[in-house]
Amino acid sequence: MYEELTPEEVERLLRNHTPVSIIDVREPFEFAEGHIPRAINISVNEIQNRIGEINKEQEHIMVCHSGSRSEVASAILSASGFKVKNMDGGMMNWHGPIEC
Repeated sequence: MYEELTPEEVERLLRNHTPVSIIDVREPFEFAEGHIPRAINISVNEIQNRIGEINKEQEHIMVCHSGSRSEVASAILSASGFKVKNMDGGMMNWHGPIEC
């Protein structure tokens, strides 16, 4: 099971310099167009093949365009014992800083 976070809650964590892992599960071309600072890109289509790259001891916030793909990734990782939270509404509702 996993929790939902609002984009505002995620932005607050970043503003407060809270150590946080953000995994953007969009496709690489979407990620390149703009993403949350410090986010890494692991497409939802690759998440199971790249699961060994993800630190199981750390909590991760999953992000996509609208929140649907990140829900799928959150369910996959949660079922595998990872601590994850899903950013509800995805980048469509993100009003914080963007990196390209």
